[in-house]
Amino acid sequence: MPSSPGTTRDIDTLVIGAGQAGLATSYWLSRAGVEHLLLEQRPELGGAWQDRWDSFYLNTPNFAFLLPGMTYDGPEPDAFLPRDEVIELFREYARRIDAPVQLGTEVTRVARADGAGGGPTAGAKFAVDTNNGSWLARNVVLANGAYQVPRVPPSVAKLPRHITQLHSHEYRNPAQLPDGAVLVVGTGQSGGQITEDLLDAGRKVHLSVSTCPEAPRRYRGQDTFYWLLEVNLHGPDYGINGLQLAQLPSPAARFMCNPLVSGNDGGHSIRLRDLGRQGVRLHGHYEGTDDGVITFSDDLAARIALTESAFGQRMQVMLDAYISAAGIAAPAAEPVPALDWQPSSSGARLDLGAEGISSVIWSTGYGLDFGFLDIPVLDEWNYPRHSRGVTEVPGLYAVGLPWLTKHASSTVAAVGLDAEYVAAHLAGH
Repeated sequence: MPSSPGTTRDIDTLVIGAGQAGLATSYWLSRAGVEHLLLEQRPELGGAWQDRWDSFYLNTPNFAFLLPGMTYDGPEPDAFLPRDEVIELFREYARRIDAPVQLGTEVTRVARADGAGGGPTAGAKFAVDTNNGSWLARNVVLANGAYQVPRVPPSVAKLPRHITQLHSHEYRNPAQLPDGAVLVVGTGQSGGQITEDLLDAGRKVHLSVSTCPEAPRRYRGQDTFYWLLEVNLHGPDYGINGLQLAQLPSPAARFMCNPLVSGNDGGHSIRLRDLGRQGVRLHGHYEGTDDGVITFSDDLAARIALTESAFGQRMQVMLDAYISAAGIAAPAAEPVPALDWQPSSSGARLDLGAEGISSVIWSTGYGLDFGFLDIPVLDEWNYPRHSRGVTEVPGLYAVGLPWLTKHASSTVAAVGLDAEYVAAHLAGH
């Protein structure tokens, strides 16, 4: 039952966010008999999947839908779910586990409490304020996700006013854009997939290339994500630890981009040379803008070569090592089809007016949002300092962040494992 503004309620545990991380945590808290409530700022369940564009398909195969207490059991385990079916699956999951969710509730502040007063949480550690009242809680779980604050470069303000600008967070379909060519900035999964969406609609597209790696959709007889999931979950059993948190070269690597693949059209790889062959004008890294002219790094050929080589240099070596160590009889790697398309020299400058570009889509990722957290527990990357989701502040936990414990920590396939550990730790204390 919602709390009224101006009132304060006592509760054992508050979970901030009712996306996949919050719901998985709720499953395990319920099994442990811990009183809890999920606070979700959105008016409906479905998490950040509701922010994806109309033609979006889940990038991971259906077999990887592995929430605790509910896994995909349909007839197409190797297929990919469209956006609306993904959203409905999460709503069904919340119903199935009877998750205690309060919708339309934005958390505005989490601070330490002095624990004064009576009630079941005398000695409460946290005071939590929202637009629907306040709580005193013994425990708080940060499960508000990794896709909260769309990131755009500061120079966006210098673009001409007549240019339509959208972050991928706001993009839904080509029809929402004015007539004319489109510049997409960024070649992570969103940038690659939105570029294909625009191409399918017959739009002329320019694409600013980042260094996110290309990868084959399938590798050695399986979807590549199958092998990535195996290494995430079982690699340490065979001495293969490359996808575990402790092996990251630096904390900043927690935010590196994922392989450039898509779940559309039955699942496929996205290759920059193929996009160029289809007519996409490729450019280097976005550097800035002035008076309607965009400046890019003048290293396009080197960037394309880097994206193409990354899988073979790092990921392929690790997957092969796992397959060998685990004694799996997988077929040999399929040869990568050669593409002889070469980028033309587009220079390091792009005049938006001369090219008829009317829209810019910023596929430049997201930042974490813990602006409500009035407790000094964040590092220089705005990431909670923690060990396996247990922060250095007793009673404060985190679930569902990228690389919380492993590469797949923020995915549907593995978020339940971290949630189980956090819930057990919380219940035991």
